Amino acid sequence: MEEFTLLLRVLAIGVGATATMDAVAILTHRFLGMALPDYGLVARWIGHMGHGQFRHAPITKAPAIPGELGLGWFVHYATGVGYAVALLTIWGLDWMRNPTILPPLILSLAALAIPFLIMQPAFGLGIAASKHPRPWAARLRSLTAHSAFGFGLYLAARASLLVLPV
Repeated sequence: MEEFTLLLRVLAIGVGATATMDAVAILTHRFLGMALPDYGLVARWIGHMGHGQFRHAPITKAPAIPGELGLGWFVHYATGVGYAVALLTIWGLDWMRNPTILPPLILSLAALAIPFLIMQPAFGLGIAASKHPRPWAARLRSLTAHSAFGFGLYLAARASLLVLPV
């Protein structure tokens, strides 16, 4: 496969999966009242790392950084592309040529370790949001988002077959 086409396909898969995750977040917010994610807080966390602060209690009380909302959305989509790269690194280009649902679901559910064990504690929410006012709601939101992302990886890989040569 030509390198440029491979790059386009990986970008399409990562961006498509992240957009699927965002669409599900909007739908669950509208119909189930689930809170929308605030990706500006991710950028705030990253911004404060440059000053040696990796943990907050809570992140919402940390000073905002300039442009955090835009940076947060960029990091969100870049992370989605990074997971697409990870998926192809683990399962290979053959998966991209003939996508199946199980590999992206395994990856996306395994990736729950990142928010549960790193981000939520660093944001002052405890392991798996144990200090959140509604921990099970936060956990369900993470599970829903990651499941949607995994399904989105599969859908975007399938869709990329329609527009990009194999």
